[in-house]
Amino acid sequence: MRDRPRRSPGRFRRTAGAVLLALAVTGAATGCDAAKEAAGDIVSSATAAVASAAQQKMDEIKDGANATADVRAGATSADGDRTVAAVTATNPKDSAADYTVMVTFRDDGGNLLDTVVLSIDAVPAGASKSGTARSNRTLTGPTTAEIAQALRH
Repeated sequence: MRDRPRRSPGRFRRTAGAVLLALAVTGAATGCDAAKEAAGDIVSSATAAVASAAQQKMDEIKDGANATADVRAGATSADGDRTVAAVTATNPKDSAADYTVMVTFRDDGGNLLDTVVLSIDAVPAGASKSGTARSNRTLTGPTTAEIAQALRH
C-alpha cells in the first residue's frame, strides 16, 4: 500500500476558512441585494403616497382653470438637505389670480422622485410672481423640476 502524503492541519483549516468566507460573502451580497430592493420598494411606495396626497390637494381646488401654460419651473438646486426650484406664474388675465401648482422632481432617467404642491397667491393681472418648490425629502443626484399641473383660481 502506498502512503499518501499527509496534509498539514493548517492547510486544511485555511482551505475550509476560505470556503466558509466565500459562502458568507455570497450570502451577505444576496442579503444586501434584498435589503436594497426592500429599501427601493419603500421609497417607491412613499413617493407614490406623496404624489397621491399632492393630487388630492389639487382636487380640492374648486372652479380652477387649467393654467399649466402660465407656469414655468426653473433649474433645481440644493437648499440645505432639500432640492428646490423657482416656479414662476404669469397671469394673462385682467384681474389678480391665485395659482396652485403641482411640481414633480425627476431624476435623469425620468423617474419620479418627489411631488410637491405650491401656492402662488395674488399674482397681479398681466404680471408674474414666483414661489419656491421644495422637496419633501433629500434627493440625490441630478434632478429636474416639472410642472405636472397648475390651476388658476
